[in-house]
Amino acid sequence: MVTSTPLPGTDDTAASFAALIASSHGRDLALARRFVGDEQDAADVVQESYLRAWRALPSFRREAHLSTWLHAIITNTARTWRRRRGPNTPLDEHADVADTNPGADPAWHADVAVDRVRLAAALADLPTGLRRVVILKDVRGLSHLEIAGALGISETAAKVRLHRARRRLREALLPRDGAMELAGAA
Repeated sequence: MVTSTPLPGTDDTAASFAALIASSHGRDLALARRFVGDEQDAADVVQESYLRAWRALPSFRREAHLSTWLHAIITNTARTWRRRRGPNTPLDEHADVADTNPGADPAWHADVAVDRVRLAAALADLPTGLRRVVILKDVRGLSHLEIAGALGISETAAKVRLHRARRRLREALLPRDGAMELAGAA
């Protein structure tokens, strides 16, 4: 068996499913947002995915982790959502048709490239222990508890290291007065 989640139909099923949703809701919402692009639509996709998962729970074969199975359901629901919405979503009559996507601006791409180089250099300057915590938290999305387990340190130590690492990155990337922002953060 891959996971310790109770089998569908047992007394602990609802509690385990609720715990899974509570622990993964933020990641689920971010995943759906990447597919549909809109916060409200992403929330609808996640809600629909949770309903689909709950209804299909008795057919869960336990060949993968429950969270992996839920991830696949969210991905499929988001794809279906986009297909149904279609490319021809009508514009509001009074909508401003200016392109508000900064990714369409070549200058923005150049600024972001410079920011990435500065960030990579600032990360490289961090001590190894601090750099690992930042990567595990901000790139991999691990919780403080998962970071602690991966590095063999306490959860409190993981939090402290992350705070120190972010403070050093902020000092390296932003001027002393903190008034200037990174170019790609607009």
